[in-house]
Parts: sequence; C-alpha cells; structure tokens
Amino acid sequence: MFTIDFSDHTELVKDEWYTQIDKLLTFAKEQEKIEEEAELSITFVDKAEIQEINKMYRDKDKVTDVISFALEEDEPEITGLDMPRVLGDIIICTDVAQEQAETYGHSFERELGFLALHGFLHLLGYDHMDKQEETQMFGRQDQILDAYGLTRE
Repeated sequence: MFTIDFSDHTELVKDEWYTQIDKLLTFAKEQEKIEEEAELSITFVDKAEIQEINKMYRDKDKVTDVISFALEEDEPEITGLDMPRVLGDIIICTDVAQEQAETYGHSFERELGFLALHGFLHLLGYDHMDKQEETQMFGRQDQILDAYGLTRE
C-alpha cells in the first residue's frame, strides 16, 4: 500500500493533479523496488509560502519549485513493527511549475509530474550536490518519466 497525503494551500489544485501524481509516484515506487507499505505528504503552495519555507529551513531567501524533507535521513530504522515506511514531505510551488512548463515548452502536467518525482527521489536519498550525483538522479528521473509515458513533448 502507498499513501500520499495531499494538502492544497493555494485553493487552485484540481482533482486530476492528485490522481496524476498518485499514479506516477506509485509507478516510481514500483520502479524503485519499494515493496513495503510507504507514505508521504505533498503540499501545494504559492511563491510567498515556498520562499518562506526555503528561507526558514534552507537559509535561502528565494522562491523555488520544489522542496523535500526526507524523514529517513536521520532516523534509525525501526523494525518489527507493522507500520508503513514514512518517507517525508514534498512541497511544490504551483506558480513556479506553471512558469517552468511555459519556459520549457511542455505541459503543466509534465512539469508537475517532474517536480513530484524529483521530490520523491530526494526522499529516497537521491541528490544532485555534485556532477556524479546529478547525473545519476536526473538519469533515473528521466528513465521513470519515460517509462511512465510522461515525456517532454
């Protein structure tokens, strides 16, 4: 079982966005061979809110597209309990997603999927702090998006 708790702080999110992201991340979970129950949250915010979060938690006073907070990084794994694996939180700025979709010349749905998957991979421990990590993470991201059928066109 895979649970995604959605929260909309913008009051602009459409039901089909939830469905699209749920299907994509369920597919990504399978691609990443995560077999145990898992859960995460996704919150949709505007530019002002994501800038505040970015400033507060990352000491970067600027707007960004997606921020992830992985819960597994510092927590020891608890075994023996019948509890889902709690991956963490993803925060997506829908305003920036729309702007980036226009800039890159693809659909908003593709950009939203890209950002959700990007955040999901961060929750799994992928990163892009150096060139090798970036190549691995973005390569994996492209593989999953292509296999799912959410391409740049």
